[in-house]
Amino acid sequence: MADVADTVLTDVSHGLATITINRPDAMNAMNTAAKVALRDALLAVAADPAVRAVLLTATGRAFCVGQDLKEHVAKLAEASASGTGNALSTVSEHYNPIVRAITEMEKPVVAGVNGVAAGAGFGFALAADYRVVADTAAFNTSFAGVALTADSGVSWTLPRLIGASRAADLLFFPRSISAQEAYELGIANKVVPAADLAAEAHAVARALADGPTVAYAALKASVAYGAGHTLAETLEKEDELQTKAGASKDHTIAVEAFLAKQTPRYLGE
Repeated sequence: MADVADTVLTDVSHGLATITINRPDAMNAMNTAAKVALRDALLAVAADPAVRAVLLTATGRAFCVGQDLKEHVAKLAEASASGTGNALSTVSEHYNPIVRAITEMEKPVVAGVNGVAAGAGFGFALAADYRVVADTAAFNTSFAGVALTADSGVSWTLPRLIGASRAADLLFFPRSISAQEAYELGIANKVVPAADLAAEAHAVARALADGPTVAYAALKASVAYGAGHTLAETLEKEDELQTKAGASKDHTIAVEAFLAKQTPRYLGE
């Protein structure tokens, strides 16, 4: 199994940060070390001005099967024996910050889903802005199967992608959702042969890193804002964000390139 220091790998190249969950022998289940490493890696790239887009993926045959249940059982026993502590404090300490880092960073995040994404792993994939999925991958809410409720933002993201009725079905009656069904439901943006997953996910993330990232940040913010506000409020927010995007160097570059019939080369400014 990977050393603690290697449970999450980060590589930054030409504006694209690739974060890889690396516990393949455990199907990338989240133990405490992995959760801390993933949280800290996401916060670091979110704050790094050199990073313009993020690719979140994993090694092995799973994307992430969620909580490491072996560690969880040990923590439950410890809490029961001591009469103190909360084995599920990991939600506030780890899962919530991970999902907020993905959804709130002013950079597009692509999930390259190479295999099973279950429980919190499903939540991480749903939190991303775009999901490229291997045709051999699958999704599962899993929570009710171990007598738990949803976490990692699934109760917010899933119904917004597929509707409340379908989300309730998948949450109350967890089952394996194939890549094709995920595409038909609107969970997967793109399904590709498993052998092509790494290249395809990288290509999508690379295109975003090379694009007008000020505009992408505004798009991400406006969609998130619109999910919880009225049309009138959202129109005001769009006006605010459009003013910011319109003042960017990238907007000037895009307009000049359009008029010159050239391909724009964005600065991310």
